[in-house]
Amino acid sequence: MTDQSATTGVTDRPSDGDVAGTAARSAERIREHLDGAVPATPCLVMDLTAVRERYAELRAALPDARICYAVKANPMPEVVAALVELGSSFDVASPGEIDLCLEQGADPAAISYGNTIKKRADIARAHAQGVRLFATDSEADLTAIAEAAPGASVFCRVLVANDGSRTPFGRKFGCTPETAVRLLGRAAELGLDACGVSFHIGSQQHDAAAWEHGIAAAHRVFRGAAEHGVRPRLVNLGGGLPAHYTDAAPPLTDYARRIEQALDREFGADRPELLVEPGRRLVGDAGVLRSEVVLVSPDSDGERRWVYLDVGRYNGLAETEGEAITYRLRTSRDGDPVGPVVLAGPTCDGDDVIYQRTRYELPLTLRAGDTVDLLSAGAYTASYASVGFNGFPPLPTRCIDGHERP
Repeated sequence: MTDQSATTGVTDRPSDGDVAGTAARSAERIREHLDGAVPATPCLVMDLTAVRERYAELRAALPDARICYAVKANPMPEVVAALVELGSSFDVASPGEIDLCLEQGADPAAISYGNTIKKRADIARAHAQGVRLFATDSEADLTAIAEAAPGASVFCRVLVANDGSRTPFGRKFGCTPETAVRLLGRAAELGLDACGVSFHIGSQQHDAAAWEHGIAAAHRVFRGAAEHGVRPRLVNLGGGLPAHYTDAAPPLTDYARRIEQALDREFGADRPELLVEPGRRLVGDAGVLRSEVVLVSPDSDGERRWVYLDVGRYNGLAETEGEAITYRLRTSRDGDPVGPVVLAGPTCDGDDVIYQRTRYELPLTLRAGDTVDLLSAGAYTASYASVGFNGFPPLPTRCIDGHERP
């Protein structure tokens, strides 16, 4: 990853005003809670009011789409329960996530088993619990679904380019449109409901036009399947809608407009059913991760200070791998003169360095015991934390409901 431009404090550079506004309001509510409750650090706090606001924004932008929250982004029961109340559906990847959703009151019919890599036993368990919608991208997985979940609906994931994504998926998931045509035909032969096509253009996608490639690929599959007597009806747009980090991202309206234009261009009057799988978009800006400075030490070159936090790569900041996700920061000494820093985590591991190519400038007065808040940290932090690498515990998480006071 190349060097990024200077990042100082919480400067709001992204162009999506709705994102920035929601993030700022949520961050302030959480700061009031943290300053009053003073929990041990590191600690992630989620604002359920912001989650609801995000859901409403997406519902307004894509009114025809079924919203399936990607549970892996943040599996806090309170988050799932809040979305159940709003009528959300859920994208799950494991039996554990299915159990979580059902325990919070989700209807099994609202659950999409979106992982293309599944044990046959897990498919059977999900089917017994009432789950009827499954993703696939291979003959072996399709056969397992037919055997363990007879009569289920399946959508086939196609592989598309992830250009513009901060965390692309590579080639782990998806197949060619030609293979998808064959798999949907085979699904119908096996007695399954060959209902549609899915794709994912990568997480934290900054190119509003990226979905056009997936929609075009989906239309190719629809057309090819129809030639074999199979008529899919669903296009799953996947995830990728961004949260509010240091880099500018287009407003949600731009994404929605480009998606609608692509659908009109490819499908015309034969518009498919739509499904979307937001994770980061719904919960990223609803969380603040408070950390404490453990140590400040000058670098050997004398140009930068090393600031060691009590949170790092293994207990919440996995997405700083390759410095792909660059969080906005807020410190207890904001307003003081600043200088460049390297940020690192607390473990005895040389890879536990958070940012050294991305330029961050923090107060020169920063010292051990001060706090550093990582803003818009509600997605892929606690859910990525290890169970105890180097003896450091997983990242604790608490939820507030916006109006709550400690």
